[in-house]
Amino acid sequence: MVAKVALKAATYAIDKPYDYTVPAELLPTLRPGMRVIIPFGAGNRHTEGIVLALEEHGAAELELKPVLTALDEYPVLDGEALKLALWMRERWFCTVYDAARAMLPAGLYYALQDQWKIAQGVDREAAYEAAGKSEHARRVVELLFAGGGCADVTTLRESFGTKDPNPALKLLRDKGIVTLETSASRGVGDKTEQVATLAIPAQEALDQAAARRKTAPLRYAVVELLCAVGEASTKELCYFTGASSATLRALVKSGVISLERREVYRRVMVDGVEPAEEPILNQAQQGAFEGLNALAAAGAPAAALLYGVTGSGKTQVYLKLIYETLRRGRTALVLVPEISLTPQLMRIFAAHFGERIAVLHSSLRAGERYDEWKRVKAGEARVVIGTRSAVFAPLKDLGLIVLDEEQESTYQSENVPKYHAREVAKFRCVQHNALLLLASATPSVETMYQAERGAYHLFVLKQRYNQRALPPVDIIDMKEELRSGNGTDLSTPLIRSVKEAAARGEQSILLLNRRGASRMVSCGECGEVPTCPRCSVHLTYHSANGRLMCHYCGHSQTLPPACPSCGGTLNFIGAGTQRVEEELNEVLPGLEILRMDADSISATHSHEKLLARFEKERIPVLLGTQMVAKGLDFPNVTLVGVISADQSLYVDDYRAGERTFSLLTQVVGRAGRGEKGGRAIIQTYTPDNDVIRCAAQQDYDSFYRQEIALRELRGCPPFRDLFVLTASGRLESAVLRACMRLRRTLETWLKLPAYQNLAVQLLGPAPAAIAKINERYRYRLTLACTNTRLVRDMIAALLRAAQTDKENKGVSVTADVNPLD
Repeated sequence: MVAKVALKAATYAIDKPYDYTVPAELLPTLRPGMRVIIPFGAGNRHTEGIVLALEEHGAAELELKPVLTALDEYPVLDGEALKLALWMRERWFCTVYDAARAMLPAGLYYALQDQWKIAQGVDREAAYEAAGKSEHARRVVELLFAGGGCADVTTLRESFGTKDPNPALKLLRDKGIVTLETSASRGVGDKTEQVATLAIPAQEALDQAAARRKTAPLRYAVVELLCAVGEASTKELCYFTGASSATLRALVKSGVISLERREVYRRVMVDGVEPAEEPILNQAQQGAFEGLNALAAAGAPAAALLYGVTGSGKTQVYLKLIYETLRRGRTALVLVPEISLTPQLMRIFAAHFGERIAVLHSSLRAGERYDEWKRVKAGEARVVIGTRSAVFAPLKDLGLIVLDEEQESTYQSENVPKYHAREVAKFRCVQHNALLLLASATPSVETMYQAERGAYHLFVLKQRYNQRALPPVDIIDMKEELRSGNGTDLSTPLIRSVKEAAARGEQSILLLNRRGASRMVSCGECGEVPTCPRCSVHLTYHSANGRLMCHYCGHSQTLPPACPSCGGTLNFIGAGTQRVEEELNEVLPGLEILRMDADSISATHSHEKLLARFEKERIPVLLGTQMVAKGLDFPNVTLVGVISADQSLYVDDYRAGERTFSLLTQVVGRAGRGEKGGRAIIQTYTPDNDVIRCAAQQDYDSFYRQEIALRELRGCPPFRDLFVLTASGRLESAVLRACMRLRRTLETWLKLPAYQNLAVQLLGPAPAAIAKINERYRYRLTLACTNTRLVRDMIAALLRAAQTDKENKGVSVTADVNPLD
């Protein structure tokens, strides 16, 4: 039998299924989707792989290397997931192993450690004799015996410094002196507990214990409790009865009870949730639901857009759809863009579906996420809620996938594989004949375009639930505030409104999508600005610790008392959440302010705890970055303020207008969701900008008409896709040369008959928006064209050629489709 294996050690240039023979001892158990350890390369280095398929042996099987061991007892990926991994490789230019790894929880990852050992029966004298006159081989022997007969690969390499120990190791291994062993340790193990059950009928056990009740009261208490509950963990038994482990052992010895170890799940429990009834929909919601439910019940893959204003009750429509999906015996998946949205949704879904839900996101502990994944795979959870990576949840018979706030950029991965959750969801819906529901108050331009073309079914909710009015919005011109002598980041109307809302016992949400205190620090004399030594960005000042920090590589340094170059006074430019918090404390003394950004979130102060405090303690002001702008539903919030509406608008990105409009519209929609009504205030230096005007009026349709015309004029998505080839390395000149070679190769290829009919616009090379990150320079080539299989094959061939080109030594080349940065 031959196993087709995708290797962890294979780069994209050499990524393919590799053939390995299956040893006799693994034949009964090895299956596709299981991970294995195999030898790879000339040095037979041990590496991890995943079995893609098993085939009957051929004539060449005797020449193949063997699979060394299986890491899994059962397949961690089924055939459907393996097909998805192969599709992702072709779509996002990653290896099959990278795609497969992205589908698994971190708790399932293995860490491999190679260790060289003196072979059994070999003594020191024989080892030195085999090493002969080779200085390196003798050093290896010396190191191994000094380490008690073994040493790991890292230790050997460190001992050799710049020299390569591999030739010496190969010499000794060929002579039978040393062997290479690989150990694998998994990130998280299964959690178990000891459970006690009655080994004899309950009445008989009670009679036996009652006979010795006076001399052994604890034994009677244990038996009495087990008769009442049937079984219990030994920990609970000892806690509730006061018995010791010796008491339990005595009962086991007497044959009254039996003990066994059982697996238990580590879970994040939702406390204080009362069961909820199935939602009752209004007329508009019912109309949308009936249309969507018909699509879901049709038994064919379908995609739909639910476009509803903020507060229109889209979540109730999801819930009703999930109820119907479960009644049909199918499963459902709900994706949200931010971890901060998960706790609130979790409470809602727990009230409706109880133990049938599982939650998957990156803030869970590794053990919790692994156990939730196991519950889903075992079919114990039929509804999954999570962020981007939850799109890979191993649900069987998927009937519905919901992407809430589908326009959010967080659905696209920034790490390899650089997948978009929407595209993966489409693929899975085709596999399962399921419904993909995209939902938002501000759909992405691409999604609305597809809905207008008829590729997606369109359902619209035009009114808020229970006919509540959208909050009125005031636009404050910050230039006028400056002229009137207000140089702070808070306008007079905003301060007055926050104060009035607090006096009424109401709450406010303030948005500023920049953490830290100041965007940068500048010398007032010479104009010098502290920059990161490893990145081409200015350092951000954080007043909480008095340091300048880089948000890209993590570099941090103390704020100098004066300009290091000329000794001039330092000025603080721009504002972040820390600085605005300080200004609020100055103008509103005694008013409690809760800040929520990446700096304030920690293991002890999670999103859930901060939002729970805001709601339960009715803290007057919640100040935060974009994590406070979406999906939150607090009836007591009557005021929303946007501190700086301009900061995301004037950047070199064709999506700047869309992102700004979406963010403003979403945060304005957090106000007035209860009976009290609400209002919003947007602060800007460009009050006449069309994007800001449309957002203030909650007028998505006008914004979309303007934006789609601009996209068509510029040749951007959805009319053409942008394939970006990025070369990065430590030497800027080498990176630029690699980019030029890529461009010349592309220009040559595009003249070939196979590609002559492609309408391609080639741009670059040009530096990335941030040219250097963590000591690596980045230059890019951009191809604007239609995303077809032919184009992707051409890009893939170019990548393989670039990665195997010896002139590109020290330069890595990657490809991405419609990247975020």
